[in-house]
Amino acid sequence: MNKLTLISSAIALVLSCSVSAKITSEQAARLGNDLTPLGAEKAASADGSIPAWNGGITAAPAGYTVGMHHPDPFSDDKVLITIDKSNLDQYKNLLSPGQIKLFEIYPDSYKMNIYQSRRTASFPQYVYDATKDIATKAELIEGGNGIINAAIGIPFPMPATGLEAVWNHLLRYRGVAASRNGGQAAPTATGSYTIIGFDEQIIFKYSDPKATPEALTQENILFRFKQSVTSPARLAGTALLVHETMDQVKTPRQAWTYNTGQRRVRRAPNVAYDAPGTASDGLRTTDDFDMFNGSPDRYNWTLVGKQELYIPYNSYKLHSDKVKYADLLLPGHINPEYVRWEKHRVWVVEAKLKDNTRHVYGKRVFYIDEDSWQIHVADLYDNRDELYRVAVAHGLNYYEVPTHWSTLEVYHDLNSRRYIAIGLDNEDKMYDFSVKLTDADFTPAALRREGTR
Repeated sequence: MNKLTLISSAIALVLSCSVSAKITSEQAARLGNDLTPLGAEKAASADGSIPAWNGGITAAPAGYTVGMHHPDPFSDDKVLITIDKSNLDQYKNLLSPGQIKLFEIYPDSYKMNIYQSRRTASFPQYVYDATKDIATKAELIEGGNGIINAAIGIPFPMPATGLEAVWNHLLRYRGVAASRNGGQAAPTATGSYTIIGFDEQIIFKYSDPKATPEALTQENILFRFKQSVTSPARLAGTALLVHETMDQVKTPRQAWTYNTGQRRVRRAPNVAYDAPGTASDGLRTTDDFDMFNGSPDRYNWTLVGKQELYIPYNSYKLHSDKVKYADLLLPGHINPEYVRWEKHRVWVVEAKLKDNTRHVYGKRVFYIDEDSWQIHVADLYDNRDELYRVAVAHGLNYYEVPTHWSTLEVYHDLNSRRYIAIGLDNEDKMYDFSVKLTDADFTPAALRREGTR
């Protein structure tokens, strides 16, 4: 991995420890100065191709109102470079092994349109304030399978280990609550597909402005999530409820499912790790959702360093309600004409499966945007250390929150040469970040009502 710009030789070699080391108040003082409030390098790259961070998007484009699909503030930007099989070798140092593999598998149709880099990620001031406050206090519990002394903000804005960096992804700010409609599709090799429709609700207990480390430790809940299938008819009514815990040693993830055939709510302890995702045709695991979720306890985590990488960013064209699913979903991969790639700095984190544990992924390499802590690319290897899947999260700034979050996640299965696209919303209504949700909306009884309505 000589293409990496390593932070230091010490970080390049460090393995995740059982507990994390807190940063000093002098280090924390860098946040909002030479570092962004969430710990990214504020300055531009040496050649200027990655600009300085100047606060991200702080106001919505003219004409935007809440409820709209978010208009593209950069619609006049032109493609700077198109990478295809003819010039791939020139850009391999800015691509992950998985990204390169997609060019090899689809040499005649896959390409990447590279645009001007724009560091648009922004978040509420209270998230910045909380990050600075907890930066000297947050700690991982023994084994790294939970967190204490943290609320609202990014707990490890200057990560020293891979576990710290991945917990930043798990706890990144995505609003306080959200309701979203949309779906997923898994096209066959010939391009045929069925849209699986979802209604989803989530409440982020960790991100509530009133959250405190003490209250979160006592309640031991990071977020509550509920999902019901709305279409096709044969699957409609199937529902899932998840309570994600803060200390997963004390209480592992709690999950329930509702099955329309049985008309019963059942505990679902297997909704974790490498269990197949909902209606996914076996093309992703449960812990692939949101690029990585759940307990990190089956892996040894290494913070490899930082590098510049082409990642999907400011994906407003892909997100547009002017785009139809039929235009987007092609055999092998989504339509590259709708994808915007930009050069950004990313943290590189490697997870290797522990001895005497099992998972279909023997190794996972995550590429995490320094500005938002969103995993944007993941290379997933089987237990023979061969590339198995490549996952890509297409992100943008949701002006009304604000937050940087994915609008679409695409998981490529390299063996079957199929993919699953999750978060399709072009033909549906937009996320509602103003929805009022309470804990009563996330009980097993509420799950049964969701499934039968």
